[in-house]
Amino acid sequence: MRVVVQRVSEASVKVDEEIIGEIKQGIVVLLGIEQADSEEDIDWLIKKITNLRIFNDENDVMNLSLQQINGEVLVISQFTLHASTKKGNRPSYIKAAKPDVSIPLYEKFIEKLRKQIPQKVATGKFGADMKVSLINDGPVTICMDTKNKE
Repeated sequence: MRVVVQRVSEASVKVDEEIIGEIKQGIVVLLGIEQADSEEDIDWLIKKITNLRIFNDENDVMNLSLQQINGEVLVISQFTLHASTKKGNRPSYIKAAKPDVSIPLYEKFIEKLRKQIPQKVATGKFGADMKVSLINDGPVTICMDTKNKE
């Protein structure tokens, strides 16, 4: 699994001009799932994401986690995170999981995240054409991949 985590002061997602998910302070998680992913990847990511110390403390130092600030989360599925641009100019998405694999893992990710944190977890709509709006706070943007564990 590959994610882009963005610290936000607010964010929302629209489908067909209707807001279907929105949050206040917290993080937006763009989630890309590949064929080889499993629940182990979900567990590792959720632990990392919920404990990332990327929010400012009273000394204006990034020292607090999502849980410590009671931040909210907006999860957006994004298969394009697995784009390969090695050959030519048209990205290949061969590594991105097909819906029969990615939908259950996406749903399990959301379910486990909601069990892990008491705050709001909003979502986009899997496979839909979504319009995501956010105010990136900082900006703070972190990329993680469960295959590299960096």
